[in-house]
Amino acid sequence: MSRGGGANVPLADATGLVWLVPGEPELLGATLDAHPRIGWVQFPWAGVERFTSSGVLDRPVVFSCAKGAFAGQVAEHALMLMLACLRDLSRQARTPGWRPGDPRSLHGRRVTILGGGGIATELVRLLRPFECRIRVIRRHPEKTGGADGTPGTPQTPGTPGTRGTPKTPGTRGAPGTPGTPETLPPSALPAVLPETDLLVLALALTPETRHVVGAAQLALLPPHAAVVNVARGAHIDTGALVEALRAGTISAAGLDVTDPEPLPDGHPLWADPRVLITSHSADSAEYVARMLCERVERNVGNLRAGRPLEGVIDPAVGY
Repeated sequence: MSRGGGANVPLADATGLVWLVPGEPELLGATLDAHPRIGWVQFPWAGVERFTSSGVLDRPVVFSCAKGAFAGQVAEHALMLMLACLRDLSRQARTPGWRPGDPRSLHGRRVTILGGGGIATELVRLLRPFECRIRVIRRHPEKTGGADGTPGTPQTPGTPGTRGTPKTPGTRGAPGTPGTPETLPPSALPAVLPETDLLVLALALTPETRHVVGAAQLALLPPHAAVVNVARGAHIDTGALVEALRAGTISAAGLDVTDPEPLPDGHPLWADPRVLITSHSADSAEYVARMLCERVERNVGNLRAGRPLEGVIDPAVGY
C-alpha cells in the first residue's frame, strides 16, 4: 500500500478499500453504505461471481479484482494437465506395476481455449513451441477491454467501472495457422468442437457460462479429445462429464476445479483413471500473495496519478 503512495487509515477516513472477506457481499454492501467516501474497492480474487450476483457491484464505486494477476502459474498448470491427459499420466501413476503405454504428443494438436483473458494469453505463449492449432472462443472475437487484467479505461472513484483498453490474447490468425490463435465468438463453439483435440476452460463464471460445457458440447468432441478446466468447476456439467467418460465420448479430463468443490469422497471422478484432479492448486500461496501485493501497489499508484486501474470489473458482464 505505502509503496504505491497510499496509507493505511481508519475505515472512516478511507477513500479506497482492499476487501479480503470472502463470500460476504452483504457485509461489503453495508460497509460501503456506511462509508460513502469509499470510491474504489480492490478484491484479492480473480473470480468474483459471488459478488456480481449479489448486486453489490451496482453501486457508484469502481471495483477491481485480481483477474490476470495469477495467469502465469494457472496457465503453467493448464499446460501440465494437457500433457498429463495426452500421456495418460493419471493411469500410469495409479498402476502399481510396469505398464508401457503409447503416449500422444502435444505438438501440432488442435487446442480450443474458452476465454480470452490473462490465462489464455499466457497459455497461448506457452504453447508456441508446440506449434498447436489454437482457437480462442471469447465474447468479442476481435477485442475485449480489460478482460485480461491489463490497464483499462481510466477510472476515478465514484464512477461505475467500464470496459478498458481493448486487448486480444494474441495476433488474430488464419484458421489452422500453427502457433497463432484464431479468435472466434461463442456462437462458433459447436462448429469448433468436432475439430478439437484439447478443450481448455479459462473463462470467468457468469450465468451465461455456467455449464457452458454440458452433454451436447461433450458429444461434439472427438472420442480422443481431452477436457482441461482451470477456471471454475461450474463451467462443466459434472454429471455430463462423468457420463461422457463412461461412454467413451472423450478420452480424459484434467481438472483443477470441480462442481461441487471440494469434490466429495466416493465421487465417480476420483475413481476414474483417465481423470487427474489437482484440488484447486494451480497457483501457490506465495505466488498469489506476491502478485496480489503488486496489483494493489500498482492500483494505489494508478489511482493517485489518475491512470487506468488494472483488473476493473464490469458489473454488466460479471467480471
